[in-house]
Amino acid sequence: MKVTERVWAFAQPVVESFGCTLWDVEYVREGGDRILRIVIDKQGGVDISDCEAVSRTLDPILDQEDPIQESYQFEVSSAGCERVLKRASDFETFYGSPILIKLYQPRAGAKEYVGTLVGYDDGRVTADCGGKTEVFEKSEVALVRLRVEF
Repeated sequence: MKVTERVWAFAQPVVESFGCTLWDVEYVREGGDRILRIVIDKQGGVDISDCEAVSRTLDPILDQEDPIQESYQFEVSSAGCERVLKRASDFETFYGSPILIKLYQPRAGAKEYVGTLVGYDDGRVTADCGGKTEVFEKSEVALVRLRVEF
């Protein structure tokens, strides 16, 4: 079982006990450091006290479960307004929302597309980009995130 899956299993009930939802678990290398990041969400928004409460409760559980052998930093953060969409349920929740799509390789000279999410099917993202429907295959999409428009 992957580290993120293992952590998800014991983190989810803790996060939910504080009235939040578990948005993501990331285990990444940033700079020279390894970071275990728990990303949470809540109706009306997450604040610092939510992050602190979840962090303080999960910290001893992480010590007990010991899912990561090497040294790492532990963070709890908000999913934020411009959250990354990863799972099918994320895309379903945000149909009709403004998004930014980043591609691995340029398409028609562009690696970034701004549009409105109009479809998602097994990794294939469909967006209305300025009145033109664009379909992006899973293999070409590096990232899809919500986009806040002012």
